[in-house]
Amino acid sequence: MILKKIKNFIQNPKLLLFYMDLNGLIRIDDAEFLKIRYEKAFNKELDLNNPKTFNEKLQWLKLNDRKEIYTTMVDKYEAKKYVANIIGEEYIIPTLGIYNNFDEINFDELPSQFVVKCTHDSGGGVIVKDKSKLNIKLAKKKINKCLKKNYFYNGREWPYKNVKPKIIIEKLLEYDTNKELLDYKFFCFNGNVKVILVCSDRATNLKETFFNKDWKRLDLKRKNHEVDLRIQKPDNLKKMIELSERLAKNISFIRVDFYNINGKIYFGELTFYPASGLEKFEPEKWDVKLGEWIKLPADK
Repeated sequence: MILKKIKNFIQNPKLLLFYMDLNGLIRIDDAEFLKIRYEKAFNKELDLNNPKTFNEKLQWLKLNDRKEIYTTMVDKYEAKKYVANIIGEEYIIPTLGIYNNFDEINFDELPSQFVVKCTHDSGGGVIVKDKSKLNIKLAKKKINKCLKKNYFYNGREWPYKNVKPKIIIEKLLEYDTNKELLDYKFFCFNGNVKVILVCSDRATNLKETFFNKDWKRLDLKRKNHEVDLRIQKPDNLKKMIELSERLAKNISFIRVDFYNINGKIYFGELTFYPASGLEKFEPEKWDVKLGEWIKLPADK
């Protein structure tokens, strides 16, 4: 394995620079980094001059659509205020505390259930279902590791670059009547919902099911994820679409996430680059189709 890597580095010196960048040893140009990463993911060159597919256009947007407000929109604390100002406070998950470091947290003041995560990170939280069983030492180790990481560098997702690292503790959402917490993700293209992804079975075997705006199941998949045929149309789908489009106004592409618990809608997060624009769709035609729906800013 090591000899194979050495051979690859000799044949492609840029690959060596790429891995040095990933490990924080050097920093190469953002466009060059994305070209290498894209080619590794899709086995073809990234065309930034004339991007056509969904994943290509997300790379273009990383480099060319950099508004300061995007940093607020991905900050897990600041985004709540931003979203509340647009759609209302009633859709916001209650915040139990915001901290600069782990040692500031007074666990005696917290309820028996909550979620701990970093404001600048993705996927690195700690879900606490029973505080009496929480291993605080392990939780601290995980959160401190996240605090030291800048999420921008792994995929050049610019909005994360300048988010101030903090720790946020939120209320743990209850499951719905079906004993499951479904995650509804609305793919918004130039302010219009075109695709809805529902994530289910997160705790065991994540399933991803794609629908169109009219709740027709699509023959669209992401690699290594099963489809959940049990998913039913929520009664408040129209409202979630309305809220998503209000939040997506005047943005080339954004994904708006909501939780829906017994008819109560909660805002999840705003995502500009799902899977960092580096995950294949099955069948491949969807990468082109989704790309056609993104109209890139003309002033770039």
